[in-house]
Amino acid sequence: MRLFFSAVVWSVGILLIAGVVLSAVYQRTAEADFDRRLGVYLRALVADVAASADDAQAPPVHLGEPLFEISLSGWYWQITRMDGPDHTIRSSVSLFTNHLPRLADQGVTQTAGGARQGYIDGPDGRKLRMVERVIDVGDQGVYLVQVAATIGDMQDQIHNFQIALALTFSILALALVASSAWQVRFGLDPLRRLQQGVGAIRRGENDRIEGTFPQDIMPLAGELNLLLDSNRAIVERARTQVGNLAHALKTPLSVITNERDDDPLAYTAKVREQANIMRDQVTYYLDRARVAARAGAFGLSIEVVPVVEGLIRTFGKLFPNIELSLEVADDVHPKFAGERQDLEEMLGNLIDNACKWSKCAVKVSLSESVGQDERRRLTALIDDDGPGLPEPSRLAAQARGKRLDETKPGSGLGLSIVVELAELYNGGLTLETSPEQGLRAKLVLPATQ
Repeated sequence: MRLFFSAVVWSVGILLIAGVVLSAVYQRTAEADFDRRLGVYLRALVADVAASADDAQAPPVHLGEPLFEISLSGWYWQITRMDGPDHTIRSSVSLFTNHLPRLADQGVTQTAGGARQGYIDGPDGRKLRMVERVIDVGDQGVYLVQVAATIGDMQDQIHNFQIALALTFSILALALVASSAWQVRFGLDPLRRLQQGVGAIRRGENDRIEGTFPQDIMPLAGELNLLLDSNRAIVERARTQVGNLAHALKTPLSVITNERDDDPLAYTAKVREQANIMRDQVTYYLDRARVAARAGAFGLSIEVVPVVEGLIRTFGKLFPNIELSLEVADDVHPKFAGERQDLEEMLGNLIDNACKWSKCAVKVSLSESVGQDERRRLTALIDDDGPGLPEPSRLAAQARGKRLDETKPGSGLGLSIVVELAELYNGGLTLETSPEQGLRAKLVLPATQ
């Protein structure tokens, strides 16, 4: 409704302003036309004065307007001699015994042609439009020539134009109001359908917003669907972690129950042992549930370069014999769409693993890309110059608790943690051969602008 009312107010306001301007322009045009008509009679009188100025009783030229011959008709002319002892006045028959006032006495200024134009009150009280001019015929004298006429016809013409203009603009205003109502309804119809789609999801009738929307609304519908998918994925991940936790607790509980029945003397120690296992399981799955709830959440944006630089400084102290370096693609300022501690845990495990196996150098490379789904991706490459890892062993290395070399320190959980965290963020970890023939860990994560 606000769009409709604002459109109506602006349309009516613009039409009112346009109507006032057009009316004023037409009034000026009508006055100019009327002045040109009076100017024709004025020039005829000026020519007559120049021809017969020495004969005060000479009749004026015939102006071709019968109204000048009808008493008090509203059309008058007057010629007044300005010099000499007596101001001889010659006038039209229509003036009878009356005289026309002077525009110069009323403060009306001359135009570029030397004439004056203005309004006066006529002998019978009617408003007159008058044109006057002073002419100098040399020795024959100086004369003031005046022509005046009633403005009734001009006012009627202007009034008729204003009525026609008001009627036309009123029809145009109604048409604009109707078109604005249709335009607002048509323009907001996609939003109304979008609202209905959201309402259907809230009522449980649909799980996504369906339908075809205009190009300017389609991104909004797509973002809402992504938000729904993200929330649905968060709930599903949390449900999965809770199920995993319940399943993980079954074994310790079964052990406790069996131990109580089989060997009551060893029951206390076994309860303590299994309780510790359950505590570790609860902690682990609660952490995973926490990450699952945060992964995919909107509004998270972490600068990656400072995190990597901090990790390089830390591991540089832990592995002083390893040269750690960072390489960032040109004009790229990568940002991770997730929690800082999760990013530190993933990159920290990968850099730690690379430093353990590297001979002398580890390089971290950062870049960004846009996938086919138009989502931004952050790619982190961690390359070492160690012995590498055969392809058949790469999947086994990512298994939880799997250690391919018992001589190296660690629990075998690092890569599996990275895999789980990356998958929770809809990313992934792959192991490849690095350009230095060592191992390359390729970590792909969601990015923001």
